[in-house]
Amino acid sequence: MLNQARPAIVMIGLFTVVLGLGYPLAVTGVAQTVFPDQANGSLVRDGDGAVRGSALIGQSFTGTTYLHPRPSAAGDGYDGSSSSGSNMGPLNEDLKARVAETAAAIRAEDGSGVIPADAVTASGSGLDPDISPAYARLQTARIARARGVTVQQVQSIIDANTEQPFLGFIGQPHVNVLLANRDLDARLPAS
Repeated sequence: MLNQARPAIVMIGLFTVVLGLGYPLAVTGVAQTVFPDQANGSLVRDGDGAVRGSALIGQSFTGTTYLHPRPSAAGDGYDGSSSSGSNMGPLNEDLKARVAETAAAIRAEDGSGVIPADAVTASGSGLDPDISPAYARLQTARIARARGVTVQQVQSIIDANTEQPFLGFIGQPHVNVLLANRDLDARLPAS
């Protein structure tokens, strides 16, 4: 019996060390070496090193001088530990009411016009850091008024922060709200 148990115990110990410790340490080492920014959460830092957010997680911006993000499905705010979709279908009355309320708030703040779908609906994760260029354009007049600059100046910053589809056809153009707002603060400080 001991002759049969000994190889099993040795193999459990060996595979625990190799696959439970060695492999995760090797993958972490490669990730830290090859993709250090992504491996550490794509953190956005100020000049003094203070973390201001992550380029991968949506944050709330409510001031008139900033681009506003997509609505969050993560309850109150953009809590990463609550990441999930709302699971509300298109016939859900609560969803219809929330979309109508959000659309009315956008019209009151940014004027009338076509409101893009991403302006009134949350993403699948509920924490999408990006908005469509159409939703960003809808907000340019408000931001320009609040900052005391021209719409063209704001639009040029949004254009500079618009990422095109990967390889030209995978995905959609999008604007990272945190990065664009930081660029607005750096290049067009609010008066």
